[in-house]
Amino acid sequence: MNILLIYGSLREKSINKALAHNAVRLMPESITPTVVGIEGFPLYSDTIENTSFPEIATQYKEKIRAADGILVVTPEYNRSMSGSLKNVLDWTSRGKDLPWKGKPVGVIGASDGVRGASFAQYDVKRVLTYFGAHIMGQPEFYFAEADKKIDAEGTITDEKSQQVLSKYLAAFKAHVELISQKASIQ
Repeated sequence: MNILLIYGSLREKSINKALAHNAVRLMPESITPTVVGIEGFPLYSDTIENTSFPEIATQYKEKIRAADGILVVTPEYNRSMSGSLKNVLDWTSRGKDLPWKGKPVGVIGASDGVRGASFAQYDVKRVLTYFGAHIMGQPEFYFAEADKKIDAEGTITDEKSQQVLSKYLAAFKAHVELISQKASIQ
């Protein structure tokens, strides 16, 4: 099972980038994870879309299409997802083919505050639901005060957070399997 993990921060030492890499380490067996950032996208413009659709957006759409499931790891900026992540979602929703349609998706996030990117996660889920993705509703994973629970190497040091993330990832694997089974029947 191929899982694409997209972290929605441009910051080199991002706690969400660290969360994505910790998720890779804690993934259940039989999952082949690929982690991608969101660097290099131009700001969305229909002028650019209609004159020279960016190669990076085409490549990203191919990665989404090729994955069995997507795990979006979102930061929270001003009680919503980052503008750079929204820009990527906008670019990957353009054109005739919509790679998100029917795709099993999970959304997690980290913040240095006490809400664990809960508002941002809601907004990402809302947008991806509009795209026709199959969003995993429960369980949820909000990594609050993550700056205090990740060491200098980017490893989650809080054992309870590791356990909750492991349970989330097992549920996500089951979600992807269920959606895949339903799709193969149709």
